[in-house]
Amino acid sequence: MRTTALARIAVGVVVERRKSRSSWANFLWRPVSVFVGSPSAAPWTPLGTETETETTAFYAGQAIVELHRTETANYRDNLASGSPALWVVLRPTASGASYELAAVTADPAEGEGLTEAGNNLVDQVSMPRELAEIVRRFVAEHHVDRPFIKRKRDSQALAHGMEGTNCG
Repeated sequence: MRTTALARIAVGVVVERRKSRSSWANFLWRPVSVFVGSPSAAPWTPLGTETETETTAFYAGQAIVELHRTETANYRDNLASGSPALWVVLRPTASGASYELAAVTADPAEGEGLTEAGNNLVDQVSMPRELAEIVRRFVAEHHVDRPFIKRKRDSQALAHGMEGTNCG
């Protein structure tokens, strides 16, 4: 698949599986952290269990955070928020009993858009400092302020009930 990304950063994702108290689901899943790099562990390797809360942490696998020149304003806003975040997308497997790692993004607009996609589980995690610094350097190098230009309405189109069309 061809991409327009100018930077691609490998990250590892840790998710938590917690025993559910609901009769509708056996377990609740959620991403809990992301780290820069890729360990030698296989995806879905258990990292530890907390017996008291019936919680198990798993290394879910590797994803690639792509940085695009056209999204630098979104990255800048994310960094300026005071608590930069990543959005992790987990997709249900065919069996529906577990998930697979689908994506990780640093773009808040993309992350928000991914929450609307079917049965995917999308959640925010804190952006690691190391990744925040990479994103900060990317924004410094590639961001271009684009002035907002208010589009003028065509008075003839308005008179003829064609608002929203471009007639000249």
